[in-house]
Amino acid sequence: MIEILNPAELARAKETGALVAHILQTLRSRSVVGTNLLDIDRWAQEMITEAGALSCYVDYEPSFGRGPFGHYICTAVNDAVLHGLPYDYRLADGDLLTLDLAVSKGGVAADSAVSFIVGGSRPPESVAMISATERALSAGIAAAGPGARVGDISHAIGSVLSEAGYPINTEFGGHGIGSTMHQGPHVSNTGRPGRGYRLRPGLLLALEPWVMADTAELVTDADGWTLRSATGCRTAHSEHTIAITDDGAEILTLPERPRP
Repeated sequence: MIEILNPAELARAKETGALVAHILQTLRSRSVVGTNLLDIDRWAQEMITEAGALSCYVDYEPSFGRGPFGHYICTAVNDAVLHGLPYDYRLADGDLLTLDLAVSKGGVAADSAVSFIVGGSRPPESVAMISATERALSAGIAAAGPGARVGDISHAIGSVLSEAGYPINTEFGGHGIGSTMHQGPHVSNTGRPGRGYRLRPGLLLALEPWVMADTAELVTDADGWTLRSATGCRTAHSEHTIAITDDGAEILTLPERPRP
């Protein structure tokens, strides 16, 4: 299913995107050395409930997971990259943490993810990998606009990731989003320009470049959800929900900048 939102739905999508951005920004600031992943999940639940919104994850039961997800946010640490199931783990200095959050409010969903390093350590390889996913995300957004095709976005993302030297997995990627979290079209993190679905104003896309340092192979954790790098290498993941407009792409999940 591919949805094209009307102006009223787009207005609600902006509200949902702002909420997702706010929650992620708050959780990032609270995720310090010693923070338990289960506390992050609890904080996410509290903020979603306070906002009168709904989690897209807690009852989510796709074919690639084991039963309902049962939590409110994905927390992926170090070699985990996607669908990280929160568990009883306290963050350590230098951990690479990815927070991935999808919420629905007013009947419209938004999805975003951010990777960052916990504490004062700054391992150069991890910093570079996070930066590569952020640059790839920016390139994909720049390639999105009315009349462009999904392949243009995929090519832009893949070019950045490949030039940075990272293998690219094509099992999971970006996706359409709207009244439900996962819709068509699929947006691979590599592809050929000029191919695929033609973008139209009113389309929402969640673009999510993610990489593993030295492999494109995933393994599923014993929890039935968490996807990890097959070699145990570190990973990174960046994601925004965007709306295709007459003028290009508008980022709906961009955090607010602090006022001077």
